[in-house]
Amino acid sequence: MKALDTNILVRYYLQDDAHQGRIALRLMQEEPALWVAKTTVLELEWVLSSNETHPFPPDKIHQGIDHLLRLPNVTVEDHEAVAAALRWHQQGLDFADALHLASARDCAELLTFDDRRFARRAARLRLKPAVTVPTATRS
Repeated sequence: MKALDTNILVRYYLQDDAHQGRIALRLMQEEPALWVAKTTVLELEWVLSSNETHPFPPDKIHQGIDHLLRLPNVTVEDHEAVAAALRWHQQGLDFADALHLASARDCAELLTFDDRRFARRAARLRLKPAVTVPTATRS
């Protein structure tokens, strides 16, 4: 099994470099077993959504990540968490926040200081674990 870096996936989905795009396409089609870290998927989403020359709209990013999750020769680390994050992103959560939350599925809470919006959206969607903003308590 061979692991893929983000730049291979970016070239595969963007096809913005003829030479590297052909190589990426060949790898994705011909390699029998490829592995993708969930951090690579996180970086892929970030690159595609922030690409100035070829910005991908959210629906195309969802299609791309969903496509990656369905490729028979690709194993995505923590597939369940990445798939959940993709669903939650489609429901309005930031993809990174969604992946953090999905990866914390065995925890009681996900604590955050600065992201009250994330906490409110996760609560509205009734996602688990709960996203909580800790407060100071008096001793």
